[in-house]
Amino acid sequence: MYEQNELARYGYRQELARKLRLRDLIAYGLIYMVPIAPMAIFGSVYAGSGGMVALAYAIGVVALVFTAFSYAQMVRAFPMSGSVYNYAGRGISPPVGFLAGWVILLDYVLVPGLLYLVASVAMHATVPAAPVWLWLLGFVAVNTVVNSVGIRMTAVVTRVMLVGELIVLAIFIAAAGWAIASGKGRFGWEAFYNSETFTWSLVSGAVSIAVLSFLGFDAISMLAEEAKGGARQVGRAMAAVLVLAGVLFIAQTWLAAMLVPNPSGLLAEGDPNGTAFYDAARAAGGSWLATLCAVATAIAWGLPNSMVAQVATSRLLYAMARDRQLPAFLAKVSIRRNVPINATLLTGAVSLALGLYMATRSDGITLLSSLINFGAMVAFLVLHVSVVVHHLIRRRTGNWWAHLVMPAIGFAVLAYVVVNANIAAQRLGLAWLALGVLVLAGLYLTGRRPVLSGLAPTQAAERDMERV
Repeated sequence: MYEQNELARYGYRQELARKLRLRDLIAYGLIYMVPIAPMAIFGSVYAGSGGMVALAYAIGVVALVFTAFSYAQMVRAFPMSGSVYNYAGRGISPPVGFLAGWVILLDYVLVPGLLYLVASVAMHATVPAAPVWLWLLGFVAVNTVVNSVGIRMTAVVTRVMLVGELIVLAIFIAAAGWAIASGKGRFGWEAFYNSETFTWSLVSGAVSIAVLSFLGFDAISMLAEEAKGGARQVGRAMAAVLVLAGVLFIAQTWLAAMLVPNPSGLLAEGDPNGTAFYDAARAAGGSWLATLCAVATAIAWGLPNSMVAQVATSRLLYAMARDRQLPAFLAKVSIRRNVPINATLLTGAVSLALGLYMATRSDGITLLSSLINFGAMVAFLVLHVSVVVHHLIRRRTGNWWAHLVMPAIGFAVLAYVVVNANIAAQRLGLAWLALGVLVLAGLYLTGRRPVLSGLAPTQAAERDMERV
């Protein structure tokens, strides 16, 4: 098969099972992004954007369209697991790739822990008799077992969960639409633009929070070695997921913004309890709708969302270990299940420990969210640079639009978001990057400097790749 030859050209064997179709990739991406994700952070984005919550999500879509385009360019060039780690390492240089992988680890390793924590706290609030730690343990155990069985089992479970989330979202949209048509709430477009509160710095700060809901479309690139049809299918899936999720995010936040019981109070005091969306749902349909949305959000974050996050994290660990840039035991693949079993188990253990620790901190959820956003944004910046260096400078494609203008716009938008991000997140993120530099120096001192195989494929092979 051509996909297997692609890996052989870079010195790798096809160890993971190619069983994922386009619909599986789209379901995976949507589940990772969670169609109802804005329900959990609606109040924070609303307060941070001066009420222009739908605008924050719309800008997020536009900003990440350029990032999705750059991902599509690089996944075609290097169709393998590892995402930005491989794209930067092969497109720029192996040391840059290591640091890019290190930075995105801040995103991928922390994401499952955050998801488990948010879900466990929400379920504890719903069922107080069960403590947070018990919910954490249950969510981690279920997901680790499913992911250890094989990628097809993960795909089946996530499709079922996705249908459930979409049903809940459809119920909310129908109830909210009917309530507004019946005279409840305040019909208007202030969620998209409010001249009294609008400033670019205000909206960009809210975008940095809203972007948390979009993290996931990029994780599809981690499945490049498990996708039928290769790199083109991965690129199509990323574009489709970003657009679909963007439409759903904008629609539900616009409706919720019109139904917020006390807009001025939410703007002034924020949403410390994270109940703003559920208050809007209660105004639309009553307590049953608020409870339905709250429980659905908790289950979505704790099971399917964290399940696919664990998959993405394990593939990144596997890719870096395969190149001897992380301990070799993480590169072990189960012969029977065709999954990186040790990386999967380690991800579950780290997520459990991180979730239990952060549950003891009053700022645990906020701190994790800020760190995840910073790591993802910095990795995206490196991605755009890798497109320019690999395609325009090294290969001299001459495609100025695809390989300079598009990534440059994406870089500029994301750089603006990073500069306006939470200061604490900036400091902790830079500290993590500095630690990565020290680890890289240690690799050089111990004779394990980053080296990637197949960095100079033949011209004939490149022509074959372009024809596919």
